[in-house]
Amino acid sequence: MKNIILLTVLGSFGGYGYYYLIGCNGTCSITSSPINSVVYGAIIGFVLSIPNEKNPKDS
Repeated sequence: MKNIILLTVLGSFGGYGYYYLIGCNGTCSITSSPINSVVYGAIIGFVLSIPNEKNPKDS
């Protein structure tokens, strides 16, 4: 549970950092608004934190 929360928060910081450093003015749907960038980053962080249930011994 800690990994999910940590990676979601880190993803949101990463989304804001992307907006601040690289974002565009008005035409990009994700990077034109800091809120969109933070939400998108949080979603990416959450998806990356989901544990993989596949056991390598099963294959």
